Amino acid sequence: MSLFDAHIMVDWSGGNDRGAAPVKDAIWVCEAGAEPLYMRNRQVAEAWLVDRIERALGAGERLALGFDFPFGYPSGFAKALCGGDTLALWDWLEARIEDAPEANNRFDLAGEINARFEGVGPFWGNGLKRDIEALPRKGLTRTCDVFAERREVETQAKGAFPVWQLAGAGAVGSQVLMGLPVLARLRRRFAGHVAAWPMETLDAPVALIEIWPSLLASEVAAQQREGEIKDAAQVRVVAEAVAALNAGGQLGPMLEVEEPKVREEGWILGVGHEAVLRGAAAVRPNRLPSNCFALPPGVDWTPVDVALQNLRAALSTVVGTETVSVEGAGGRVLADEVRAKRSNPPVANSAVDGFGLWLDAPMGERLVVPLEEDRAAAGDPFEGAVPEGHAARVLTGAALPEGVNTVVLQEDAEIGDGVVTLFGPVKVGANTRQAGEDVSAGDVVLAAGRRLRAQDVGLLAAVGVSEVVVWKPLKVAVISTGDELLAPGEAAAPHQTYDANGPMLSEMVCGWGHELALFERVGDDRDAVRACLNRAASCDAILTSGGASSGAEDHLAAILQEEGVVQNWRIALKPGRPLALGQWQGVPLFGLPGNPVAAFVTAAIFARPALAALAGEDWPETRGVMVPAAFSKSKKNGRREFLRARLTKEGHAEVFASEGSGRISGLSWATGLVDLPHEGVDIREGDLVRFLPFSEMGL
Repeated sequence: MSLFDAHIMVDWSGGNDRGAAPVKDAIWVCEAGAEPLYMRNRQVAEAWLVDRIERALGAGERLALGFDFPFGYPSGFAKALCGGDTLALWDWLEARIEDAPEANNRFDLAGEINARFEGVGPFWGNGLKRDIEALPRKGLTRTCDVFAERREVETQAKGAFPVWQLAGAGAVGSQVLMGLPVLARLRRRFAGHVAAWPMETLDAPVALIEIWPSLLASEVAAQQREGEIKDAAQVRVVAEAVAALNAGGQLGPMLEVEEPKVREEGWILGVGHEAVLRGAAAVRPNRLPSNCFALPPGVDWTPVDVALQNLRAALSTVVGTETVSVEGAGGRVLADEVRAKRSNPPVANSAVDGFGLWLDAPMGERLVVPLEEDRAAAGDPFEGAVPEGHAARVLTGAALPEGVNTVVLQEDAEIGDGVVTLFGPVKVGANTRQAGEDVSAGDVVLAAGRRLRAQDVGLLAAVGVSEVVVWKPLKVAVISTGDELLAPGEAAAPHQTYDANGPMLSEMVCGWGHELALFERVGDDRDAVRACLNRAASCDAILTSGGASSGAEDHLAAILQEEGVVQNWRIALKPGRPLALGQWQGVPLFGLPGNPVAAFVTAAIFARPALAALAGEDWPETRGVMVPAAFSKSKKNGRREFLRARLTKEGHAEVFASEGSGRISGLSWATGLVDLPHEGVDIREGDLVRFLPFSEMGL
């Protein structure tokens, strides 16, 4: 059953006016089916909301209004502060919050509230330069433990911040203090027509609902448009997801709440129903346009560089996203940038085993100081502070004790009776690592589009990242065509051939980090080829070899011409001139030559970067090195040539004895390709040539 006619989501802000131009960390509003709207301050946003509610009531619309800040505080706070329930607390705050576009009193009010309770807190995070009595700048200095740190819903919503934090990364407390008064005014202005969930029964035409876009972080990352501000993408994706839930009859069960504590504290829509919410938000990325492989009119033979440029411009990601643990993220492609959650090192520490002390100036040749009994070790910090003029034993990786800014190597020290003799000279700060000198919390450590290596996983773990949003693996189908093909090991007649392309291309696909979802050999039969393509249409990309030319038995090309989309690119290269690019049921298809050497070269040069683009990965550039030639060759103008080659012990490039495309042994013999330019060239031994190592091609 549909509960609402319109769905509007709001990304709120507790800060000041953000200016006329759309920016991040501002207020963004989006109605499902429309584009996100930028609101420069709360006054503009409130006026817009009032107008939209008036229009909804006038038209008889039922309206769902979602706001991304908590609607309540941990149990007991409302009664302790104002003697009433949560909605009474909204009114209490509305009567005391002073708000203007350029200034508000949220920090001062938080300090006044703190002063009503014994101890320090519960609010913390003074974002002003001046101190505010009773409002600590750090959460660790609080002593008030009357109220829970988090609401019940925040213990279930992983990563949600507590309502008490008013400033700093991820703080939501300011949004609450500046948002609840607006909701209180909306309830008062439209009394009887607005209900707040879950505090009230939703029997009014307008519902106020708490949301948290981070529940859909991976879906937002997948659907964020190029150049779109993340806040705008969030309200757009959440609005569409809530509308989809409503249309599918799944929203009602999410709004069924009976527990008194939940009604008091509030609840985030979707918590406890995450899979359903994500399913509503998940949208398969758009298929590539049918004309994506079309070449400009009049193009005949296409140079390799031009062909690669055209591919790069035509292709985009065709897979969705998912969130995975860092421990299993190796080889996956990041769908969103990753920021450090913790500095590395998190605190200043010792780079060596030695003795720590405080130096105001460089130490001379010799210094004798009293030695503290306690020591500092990694995982076992020094208790207290090292007194001025004393030293303490400090081991590698240990947090520097208070009173220590320099460490003297243990090899440059002698321990006596209660003292240690230190030998210099030693500079101030020697043998120490400063907090954050490698990475600071909040820094972007890895960009989207990066395929994670072991060292990347180590970096993410070191800076406290436990999960990352990655693109789902690209599922690739590999199809070998031809009546003559047999599986390795089958009994073969003289006219039959063992299929080398299928196993070779399959290994190449897997080596590039993709998933081999289907591998088949199919004979020269149109119905069989069509059926095979239909099975491959469940994948994200298709690689075929053979059958894509214009011969009588090239059934793949004929079927694509009749029922699919195909462009025959004639590439100016050797080996592998023909390259068929098309789509079958919307799935991109790369038709490679049937000759194994040509199939290998065209796959390495064209299929590899194309599949990377489809998988969300940065376009991989093949880096070559200039080395002396160990061969001679005269090459004509008009095509690029790739020769199977390897480096000699002297670092010179020698080429395989034959350039014949049927000599597959040359691929195994080689460690790379010599890349000869499009233009004509005469190569003599010792001339510099460009060598492309197979390792640079992911092989």
